[in-house]
Amino acid sequence: MDRFLEFVVNHYLLFGTLVALVAAYIATEMSRGGESVSPQGLSVLTNRENARVIDVRDVAEFKAGHITGSENIPYSRITERLDELKKELERPIVIVCNLGQVAGTVGRQLKTAGMTRVYKLEGGISNWKSQSLPLVKK
Repeated sequence: MDRFLEFVVNHYLLFGTLVALVAAYIATEMSRGGESVSPQGLSVLTNRENARVIDVRDVAEFKAGHITGSENIPYSRITERLDELKKELERPIVIVCNLGQVAGTVGRQLKTAGMTRVYKLEGGISNWKSQSLPLVKK
C-alpha cells in the first residue's frame, strides 16, 4: 500500500488522468441506455408528457404485477416492434424490467433506432415494489 501511495504522489498527473478516464467511461456507459428515472419521475413523465411505459419482462411476470398504464413487450420481441415504437419519436419512452439492467440494453436498441427520449426505470419493478407503489395484476 505504501508503494501505491508513493506512485500516486510521484505520478499524480498520470493517476489523475486514469481516474478521469474511468469516470468518463462509467458515465458514458450509464447514459447509453437512456437516462435513469426514479419511480416519482416516472409518474411525472407519465402525467405531464404522456410517456409510454414499456415493460420488457415476460408475460407471466407482467401479469403477476405491473405499473398502471404500462404495456408488455417482452425483451425477445422488442426488435419486432421497433417500427411501431418509432411512430412516436417525440413521446418519451420509459423501459421497465426486473432490476433495471435489461432496460439499459433495450434503451440502447431504441436509441440506435433513432429514438431520443428514452428513459429506464431506476431499479426496475423491484425498486417500484420496495417503495410500496401500486401494481396492477391481471
